[in-house]
Order: sequence, then C-alpha cells, then structure tokens
Amino acid sequence: MASTNLEGIAETLSRLATPEMKPKELMRSVRAAHPDASKKDVVRAAFLSVIAHSGDDAERADRLHDFALRERVDLTEVPSEPKPPKKRKNKQPKA
Repeated sequence: MASTNLEGIAETLSRLATPEMKPKELMRSVRAAHPDASKKDVVRAAFLSVIAHSGDDAERADRLHDFALRERVDLTEVPSEPKPPKKRKNKQPKA
C-alpha cells in the first residue's frame, strides 16, 4: 500500500465517474490508470473522494459513495449459505 497514492486514485475516480458508468467499468478504468492499485486501494480512494467532494458536488459524491459501497463487498465472493461447523475428533487418553 505504500506504493499507491490514494489522493491520485481519488482524483482519477472523480474525473472518470459518470452516472451511466457501471462499477466494473469504473474499476477497470481506474486500474488501467493506476495498475499498482489494489481493489481495496480503489475503494478507499472512493471514500476519500466522497469526503473531499461532498460539499462541492452532491451528485458526484452520491455516485462515488454508491460505487464504494458496492465494491467494498463483492456479493459474488460471499458464500450464499454458511458452512456447517467442522466435527471435532474426540481425543482418547493414552493407556
């Protein structure tokens, strides 16, 4: 994370975000401009941009906020049902 520049990523996000742009498109575009940035860095930069631009342009802040929330938790990575607990083997004392 030391090699990424969150402020630069935030500027790129605010410049590229448009109402009709899908979150995956925006993520692809930002990562093309900042290839070292992880998904986590982009999401953090989106929240940073929301905070920085909340007073300037409410519509832009809303778009970035929606993007950050959607990308923070990718529902395709979350299992639909929790896994059952593993059964423990009973250890028997040695004779």
